Amino acid sequence: MTTATPVRTRFAPSPTGFLHLGGARTALYSWAYARHFGGTFVLRIEDTDLERSTPEAVQAILDGMKWLGLEHDEGPFYQMQRMDRYREVVAQMLKEGTAYHCYSSPDEVQAMRDRATAAGEKPRYDGTWRPEEGKTLPPVPADRQPVVRFKNPLDGEVTWHDVVKGPITIGNKELDDLVIARPDGTPTYNFCVAVDDWDMQITHVLRGDDHVNNTPRQINILRAIGAPLPQYGHLPMILGSDGAKLSKRRDAVSVIDYADKGYLPEAMLNYLARLGWSHGDDEIFSMAQLCEWFNLESLTASPAQFNMEKLAWLNNHWIKQADNARLADLVQPRLQAAGADFNGAPALPLVLALLKDRTNTLNELADAAMLFYRAPQPDAALLAQHVTDAVKPALAAFAERLVTVEWSKEALAAMIKEVLAAHGLKMPQLAMPLRLFVCGQLQTPAIDAVLQLFGRDTVAARIAKFL
Repeated sequence: MTTATPVRTRFAPSPTGFLHLGGARTALYSWAYARHFGGTFVLRIEDTDLERSTPEAVQAILDGMKWLGLEHDEGPFYQMQRMDRYREVVAQMLKEGTAYHCYSSPDEVQAMRDRATAAGEKPRYDGTWRPEEGKTLPPVPADRQPVVRFKNPLDGEVTWHDVVKGPITIGNKELDDLVIARPDGTPTYNFCVAVDDWDMQITHVLRGDDHVNNTPRQINILRAIGAPLPQYGHLPMILGSDGAKLSKRRDAVSVIDYADKGYLPEAMLNYLARLGWSHGDDEIFSMAQLCEWFNLESLTASPAQFNMEKLAWLNNHWIKQADNARLADLVQPRLQAAGADFNGAPALPLVLALLKDRTNTLNELADAAMLFYRAPQPDAALLAQHVTDAVKPALAAFAERLVTVEWSKEALAAMIKEVLAAHGLKMPQLAMPLRLFVCGQLQTPAIDAVLQLFGRDTVAARIAKFL
């Protein structure tokens, strides 16, 4: 696949909260499309909503992007740092007649909308201050600062081929003359987006389908300022397990929440990629493969349903594939928070290599690993149940042979079999007491592997404590 114009995509979140799953998917698709073509991925922070935008939210977005590994090539650009540029474009539009000053008060505009609603029409600004040939405008109020409105075309249609939804047409009569600058001169959302996409030479805009109604407004502004149009693709929402839209109150929708819960970024990316895009029947793939395969034609227009079981399955796969030293770096802080004692304990990478196949999250992996990093405290009732008179001679023989046996998993397994045969016992009769003595619990991986990791001195000391 090739494209004549260098591909430039962007991710442009508003910093009013964390990086949520829908935003992360949008960022992923935009990043992958740019990577596919060797293009440029731009990060833009749309922070003009001063009441809701916070530095903490900006940092949460940057942290989420960093955790996912979605590195931007340019930016982050902040709209609040581009005010002079927006004012320059507003001034040019006023000069060219594609925008105009409007002195209608908010109450007057609301009254216009109320009248339209009462007449069964779409509520909208009625164009009182819109200059037209031969039209006399009202006297300018002396005590009122105007807004600047975009002079939207009165007739015709806005049509674009949405790369996800297909052709979309919206009549200009459905769009009123939107405000592009407030009385204090600060620009509004749709205007800033259009100017930014122009200045940043964005060729492809992928975003949530809640932006469909913004697109014709932005297209008309881009046409008015003589800017080329990007291709637009509006992604369907992600639904929760109950089929309803993901809720911040009901669902864990922040990507950092999933980091805290012990999911790997490659699992999250792998899963998000499949929530609206596919490559045949491939379910598991690396980000390198995604960038190689990604195309807009395979995006689906149907909402995707978030499935925790599938995410856990993918996370299990990527944990099994992960380097043990990397896993140790991720698991050790969790163990420390749980009070783990690392003095004289087995090396954490070796422990995780033994345990990782059977866990779905890093938190589960840390919970499982704790048996190697705490003193055993077996339940007295379990000791009484499993350390019977019939088993004690075998345990004594096992302890005696610990002194000289080669300390490997294979040699320990052979010794256990020999002790069982000599005393006429089955594996659980010896393994269960050993697990209680050494680990303090009955559920562990294979006893020979566990003993080998603990080491000869620790195993001998713990067995001696109970015999």
